[in-house]
Amino acid sequence: MDSHTVLFGVIGDPIRHSKSPIMLNRAFRERGINGAYAAFHVAPGQLEHAIAGVRGLGFRGLNVTIPHKIEVMSYLDEISEGAKAAGAVNTIVNDNGRLIGYNTDGIGYVRSLKEEAEPNLAGKTIVLLGAGGAARGILWALAQENPASILVANRTESKAAELSASFSPDLRISSIPWSELRDACRAADVVINTTSVGMSPNIDALPIDPSWLKPGSVASDLIYNPLKTAFLQQAELIGCRVHGGLGMFIYQGAYAFEFWTGKSAPVDAMRAVVLESFVK
Repeated sequence: MDSHTVLFGVIGDPIRHSKSPIMLNRAFRERGINGAYAAFHVAPGQLEHAIAGVRGLGFRGLNVTIPHKIEVMSYLDEISEGAKAAGAVNTIVNDNGRLIGYNTDGIGYVRSLKEEAEPNLAGKTIVLLGAGGAARGILWALAQENPASILVANRTESKAAELSASFSPDLRISSIPWSELRDACRAADVVINTTSVGMSPNIDALPIDPSWLKPGSVASDLIYNPLKTAFLQQAELIGCRVHGGLGMFIYQGAYAFEFWTGKSAPVDAMRAVVLESFVK
């Protein structure tokens, strides 16, 4: 770092587990960019101050993770069309003091899902578990692939209903009661866990009973630590194709890198350094 280093970071609560600094600092080195990226623990009551700090210190870019993806929108100057549709922001670009919010979660997730598990989502029935900020971005991006239907389930059923109702009926997104989830999973082509259930250190926890899934369907999990969750391990045993969260994590970071720098992201190097961090 020197007096010309451009600053970037990620904010969240918790945040110390994040692999984003490892991944993005490697990306800057690969592309010869004098940038530095760090993780910042920001409690909910400090969010407004944190965004003011981004403006005051001249950070070029910021990633936003749980629990700030929705609330942060009220402190920005402009929201991209995709982030508006998703109702959440995970990437901020500081354009000469004007803060612009984007959502790379959804497009990163869908790119990963299509490359690694199911290249054609058109006409598919999809079940999505959870109704948080990540779910919003993913729902919007999935809907662009023209699936037959997307069913949202959450243990607090009112949150699933509210989330699905926030999208246009044309997108074929609806909520189902948790009591109907078993039957929905048996009929689904893709079942996606967007909750934190199963994340390290609680690696034995399951969001649902994996035996509910039909063999040949795709079991997908946004969690990337561990790389293969207990949910995916058990789904694989009954004949499901499995898709972990690492690809989404890599691609959401790659899109953010490209928004900030205007350069193509070194995806292979980003993936390699994150994988290396798991075996140390």
